[in-house]
Amino acid sequence: MNLKRFEHINLACQDIDKTADFYQTIFPDWFVRAEGTNQGSRWMHLGDRQFYLSLNDTPELKRTHVLYEAIGISHVGFVIEDGDQMKALLEANGIDYYTYTSPETKHRIYVSDPDGNEIELLEYQESYELK
Repeated sequence: MNLKRFEHINLACQDIDKTADFYQTIFPDWFVRAEGTNQGSRWMHLGDRQFYLSLNDTPELKRTHVLYEAIGISHVGFVIEDGDQMKALLEANGIDYYTYTSPETKHRIYVSDPDGNEIELLEYQESYELK
């Protein structure tokens, strides 16, 4: 197989700064890897050394995809180290979330970003060998 790694997700944002602030609240170690303009529109690569979100400022666009009700990505999963700490961080910042349980995970936390994209924050059970 020729795949080396999963690198980025490209997101259209109604307010790039608001979206960047949201992700930096959840992942405080993320940083701006690169930013600029393309045909007058701002873009930003926000992430860490292995993965990033490619954010594109598109205030004139409206969301048309309905999560779990249309073909397309319904959520993106991020593995985290401490689900209890993440829930405390979300609550301290007034970010709504819901949880779901499954045998292989200790925590499955779901939250939507300012543009309505849902992300899943997973902490796996220590005994789960594919963690």
